[in-house]
Order: sequence, then C-alpha cells, then structure tokens
Amino acid sequence: MHRGRAGGRTRLGSALVAAGLTNGPAELLDFIVPLWLGIALDATPSQVGFLVSLELIASVIARPVAGLLADSRERTTLAGVGALLYGLSCCGYASADALTGSLPTAYAAAALGGIGGALLWVSLRAMIGEHLAADPGVFARLMSVQETGAWVAFVTGLLLLGHVDSYATVLLVCAAACAVGAVVLFLGPTSIPPESDPHRRGGDRVSAAPRRTRGIAQALRPMLIATVVTALAETMIGILLLLHLQRDLGLGVIEIAYVFLPGAIALGVLPPVLHTVVLRIGRRAAMAAGSVLSGLFALSLAYTGGPVVIAALWILCGVAWAMVIPIEQAVVTERHPDQVGAALGIYTAATLIGGAVGASVAGVLYDATSWQGACLVAGTIILSGAAIGPWALTRLGPTDTPARATVESADSP
Repeated sequence: MHRGRAGGRTRLGSALVAAGLTNGPAELLDFIVPLWLGIALDATPSQVGFLVSLELIASVIARPVAGLLADSRERTTLAGVGALLYGLSCCGYASADALTGSLPTAYAAAALGGIGGALLWVSLRAMIGEHLAADPGVFARLMSVQETGAWVAFVTGLLLLGHVDSYATVLLVCAAACAVGAVVLFLGPTSIPPESDPHRRGGDRVSAAPRRTRGIAQALRPMLIATVVTALAETMIGILLLLHLQRDLGLGVIEIAYVFLPGAIALGVLPPVLHTVVLRIGRRAAMAAGSVLSGLFALSLAYTGGPVVIAALWILCGVAWAMVIPIEQAVVTERHPDQVGAALGIYTAATLIGGAVGASVAGVLYDATSWQGACLVAGTIILSGAAIGPWALTRLGPTDTPARATVESADSP
C-alpha cells in the first residue's frame, strides 16, 4: 500500500484535497457550459449535445492510456498534469467567451478538458484505490469530498457570476482552482506504484499492455455493460433537465443552479452514511435501490411542472448515485488490485461512452420529441439498471457485503 508522508501530509489526504479542488470546477463547467453555449454562442440544442459529447469522447480515448500510465508511472505527477490541462481547458472556454460566436475554440477546449480529465481522475482514483483494503469506504469518502467541492464551487461561482455578470471571469477562477489542485499534487508525497518496477518496464511489458487491457476489459464486461446503460440514461436526463429549465421554464443560470443545489449537497453528505447502509443490505440490493430511485425521478419529471418540486425530486438522484458509484469503483478495484489504474481507466471510459451517447441523444431528442416522451425514455432505461446492476455484480463475483475497515485510517483530507 502507498501511504507515504511529506511534511505531515498523507498521500490519501493530498489526493482527497486535490479531488475537492478540481471536481468543483469540473462539475460547475458541466453545468454552466451547456447554458453558456446557448446564451453566449447562440448554440442549438444539438450543438450543445455534440460539444458535451466531444469532451467525453476525447476522455474515452485517453482513459485506457491514462490507466496504463497510472500503473507504471508516479500517480501524483500524472494527476497534477491532468489538473493543469483541465485548467487550460477552462482558459480555452474563457477565450471562446471573449470571442463571441467562437464555437471552434469551445470545441478545442472541450477536447483538451477530456484529455486532462482522463489523466487526473484515473490517477486520483488509483491513488484512492491503494487504500481500499484498509478502508472499504474510501471511495465513499472520495465521492463525499468531490461533491462537497462541487456544491461549494456552485455557490461561489454563481455568486461571482451574479456579481460580475461575466462567464469568462468564472471560468478563469475555475482554472485557478485546478492550478491549486495541481500544486497540491506536485508537492504531495510520492510513492512509485508496483507496476513501475524497473525490471518490468522493458519491451515485454510494453508489448503486453494491449493484451492485458483486453483481458481486463473482458473480465469487467458485465460491469461495463451496466455502466454504459446507466451512464447513458443519467447523462440524458441531466442534459434534458438543463434544457427544459432554461428553454421551457425560462429560468436563468442562477435559478437553475438552485434547482440542482439540494441534490449536490446530498451527494456531498450522504456517501459515507449510505456506505453503512450498503454494509447492512448488501451491494446487490443497494444497486437495485439506486436504479429505482433514479428511475422514479426521471419518470416523475414527465409530469412535474415547478422548479421547487424538481429540486426536491433531484435529491433522489443524489441518494441513488451516492450508493451506486462507490460500489462500482470499489468492485472494479477489488477485481484488479494490482492493475487498478488500467481497470479504473477502462471502467471510467465505459461511463463516458454511455455519457457521450446520452448527451448526443438528449439534444436530438429534445429537438425531435415532447418533454414527456424524452423523460419516459430515459426513466425506462434507468429502471433497467435495477436488474442489470445486480446481474453484473453476480457475474463479477465480489462479496455482496464489503468487509469493514481493518484499521483506523489516519489519512484525512
């Protein structure tokens, strides 16, 4: 296990602090960029969907490579480079805002953000996975820190946007937060992963990398199927809801943020709490319950009018994701503990494939059909996860009830 210290900081602590600093800007951009495209660049719903898809596709292509690097190079350095690249993508969006109508600049920023996000999050999750044996709830802790950073970024960014009325300023502040996260990683304790042993870095290891990646993907196939299906539907409903609040209900950016804020706060608070629920009811039941809650939210949107009710229902998604996502990440890490970077790279690539398809479909679906019809399609797909998720866990064969922490972790953010 890699539990190095430097100047009193722990490796896990540095990873969690960096996760909070960088996930806030990432989530804020995921929220404001689709709205900003419509307002500042006069983009159509289809163009919005395609730009979101571009970032996801770039990240999908980069994730397997990022995973292999995370198993053979220093993870703190890789994550720091990823944070810097993501910060540069924020600067690119700010430049596009200054050059009104510059969709190509926005597309370039999206591609850069996809590559930077791949390096950042694969490496950070691999660092977190180093501690899973000692603390089975460590991925719940990661999600809690990530989402706390997200809602803090939402409040800060939107207050700033309301004060200065400048998207470029908010985007540059996001870039600064990513830069601080990179510094935290670069100055944090380092510990070379086992895969970087100099005796294993020769030509045989390089030539075996594609074959090893295919083997990991084949072993994880049930979970990857479940992940693609649910990520597709979750991204679809998120983009549809953004477009609905902006274009049908006529809400501004700050008003829309208030609709999403309760769910964001729930995601920041609930993961460690819901990990105790998973310990009681088991992973399969928790996966099924998460899909049902999220599916009910999507279906109820078809018949819900006001933003206050939508905000309350959005908490259901927060509860669902707070249970399901840490389970998926922990199971993938347990399945390939010695190749956690490659395994998490493949797993997150699958989530992004589903997200890319979902984002594109959402924009086209919004243009082509009714709001009710779009919600029913997304809700039906999400509900299918109640069967697919437990099936995937059964095929992978992890213990249904994760082990409790064997030691009291001294690492804290």
